[in-house]
Amino acid sequence: MDPVTEDVLDAVGPRLRALRRGRGITLADLATRTGISESTLSRLESGLRKATLELLLPLARTYDVPLDDLVGAPRTGDPRIHLKPIHRFGMTFIPLSRRPGGVQAFKMIIPARGEPLEPTPQTHDGFEWLYVLNGRLRLVVGERDLTLPPGEAAEFDTSSPHWLGSADGGAVELLILFGAHGMRAHVSGHRA
Repeated sequence: MDPVTEDVLDAVGPRLRALRRGRGITLADLATRTGISESTLSRLESGLRKATLELLLPLARTYDVPLDDLVGAPRTGDPRIHLKPIHRFGMTFIPLSRRPGGVQAFKMIIPARGEPLEPTPQTHDGFEWLYVLNGRLRLVVGERDLTLPPGEAAEFDTSSPHWLGSADGGAVELLILFGAHGMRAHVSGHRA
């Protein structure tokens, strides 16, 4: 086997482990979702078992990522990103990044409604940074209730109760960077 192919195959296990941990999924949960035994998943992640199509297809379906992302296949030269919107909680999330683990980027669209919704704060592990593109965003984090117009940004720990919605019932578009707990988006500026 040529060294390049060998390097690609050797990287599959650590890539799978990083993806699973980045999503906060245990081996037991993954085994239940995929039908692959915990021991096989563990050996696959540690590199003691070589990846096969039979093992990778259920993992790609479970993680909702292209098979190429699991194996680190080289790009074919087409620079386009084929976006696959996700519809949750009455909103649309468009993934802008495809790298497992690390900070994930999304465009979020909150559709217009006749009247603004009442907040229903949720919590989960992670850290979020957002930037309002269009519309007026209502952001509730803990006891704080803020309205952000276009051009404003916010960041918060998602283990605090939080909710995002339209401040006035109109549509809202925003960019979101979401990272695992302890990861923050860092912006540095240079003065001329």
